[in-house]
Amino acid sequence: MKFLRAAATTALVLALAFAAGRAGPSSTEKEWSTACTPNALAKAFGGQFALRSIESFGCAEGWAFAWATVGVGPQEIGVTEVLRFNSSTTGWSFVSRLQWCKPGRLPDLVYRQGCFSN
Repeated sequence: MKFLRAAATTALVLALAFAAGRAGPSSTEKEWSTACTPNALAKAFGGQFALRSIESFGCAEGWAFAWATVGVGPQEIGVTEVLRFNSSTTGWSFVSRLQWCKPGRLPDLVYRQGCFSN
């Protein structure tokens, strides 16, 4: 009996650790999936370099990647960004690839397409 209790406790702790390590946005699929458009993702861009175009993008489980071109002329550069949907603002924002681009932390699509380029 003690063995079963210990095994169940261990399984529960592992499940909670996995869920916490992969904590995603608290949004429903409908919210982020309908906001998975180039125009919605483009709103996250700003700052020093103006967004020229989004060449490719994809979304999964409230996360997204965007391959984009920013800047003008000699300052034009291709960038890859990982974004997270915020249900309270119903918009996308950039996240740190250094923090999130680790195995098991992002949906496979976003991990493969958003974490292994510039």
